[in-house]
Amino acid sequence: MGLFGRRKSREERAAEIAAQVAGGKGFYGRTTRAFLGKEDYARVQESMGAYNSGLGVQQLLAAGAPTTSAVVVSIGDTGQLINHDPVVDLVLQLSGSTERITLRAIVSKLRIPRTGDEVLLVADPARPGAYLYAGDGATP
Repeated sequence: MGLFGRRKSREERAAEIAAQVAGGKGFYGRTTRAFLGKEDYARVQESMGAYNSGLGVQQLLAAGAPTTSAVVVSIGDTGQLINHDPVVDLVLQLSGSTERITLRAIVSKLRIPRTGDEVLLVADPARPGAYLYAGDGATP
């Protein structure tokens, strides 16, 4: 504890700065938005969205949210990396259904899903009817 209250950890401060950059707010956000073009800034926002959805999935799984299985129909590389893990576009077919959905998700570079692999999804509480990628179900 510092003189003026509890000091934030490095991780908390980094998360705040990342949120400012993605939101275009604060010094870091305004500076980033000013120096990047529209397309590059949109990529930064997409990457932060993928990162935040990954954190949300971890919290939902820890809380015991039910999962749904799906089969990978196709996978495409976006060329983006977050913490050295690739961001990919997935086309998935829900098990027991002919419905196909597309997701943009961060996947582990050690366990990139392939066409035909079964993966887990969790319902997105922020968007009813939408899903978030929850991995392949194997314990790391």
